[in-house]
Amino acid sequence: MKKYVVWAGMALGLLASAPGAFADNGPKMIAPHYTYNSKTIIAGAKLFATDCMACHSIKFMRYEFLTNDLGMSKADVHKYIMLPTGSKYKGNMVSAMPTDMAHKWFGLPPPDLSQIVRYKSQNWVYTYLLSFYLDPKQPSGWNNHVFPNVAMPDVLALHSGFVNEQGKVLRAGDESPQKFKEQVSDIVAFLRFVSDPSVVQRHDEGPWVLGLLALFIIFAYFLKKEYWRDVK
Repeated sequence: MKKYVVWAGMALGLLASAPGAFADNGPKMIAPHYTYNSKTIIAGAKLFATDCMACHSIKFMRYEFLTNDLGMSKADVHKYIMLPTGSKYKGNMVSAMPTDMAHKWFGLPPPDLSQIVRYKSQNWVYTYLLSFYLDPKQPSGWNNHVFPNVAMPDVLALHSGFVNEQGKVLRAGDESPQKFKEQVSDIVAFLRFVSDPSVVQRHDEGPWVLGLLALFIIFAYFLKKEYWRDVK
């Protein structure tokens, strides 16, 4: 028994001595603010298709889910979401970037983002997208406070503007800072939906389920009183 205690103490000592074992030395994660509904998710889907899907796939999602789960019309899915590369309405949402070119440009293919919110959390994704800055030392010309030396350039820079490492604005973006944060929040909402498409249905049906449970509790209470009245 004693040797197990010693081993446990040694393991805790190694963890405690490891740099950043229990401390988060990166920037503080920021929580996005949005109303989680179909309108917000669809807005995020449009932004994702325009600014992100040239490189990133979400292969666990099919285009038709945007109609079946969110109520987006098939015509709007074709117009705003589907890439002009022969994508099929019942097909998966896959980037058109060839794998060999992705290796050439980035070293590795950009990751599939189907489960990124579950893996990293929506706060991480939101903060990451707000943390790019110009860095001429990087191959892409960009760096990130949350993910240092990331190969990804800031694809949202035209919306947000160009800033240096200290956060000084070098060139204003097309959108105000507040509007840009709303757009990023919409993208996060969409990626949250992609990671768990049933959540919208659960939110819609949840109040009804809770209401039925409340009625059952009331019915069970009076039924119990009726049964126990004779016993007493």
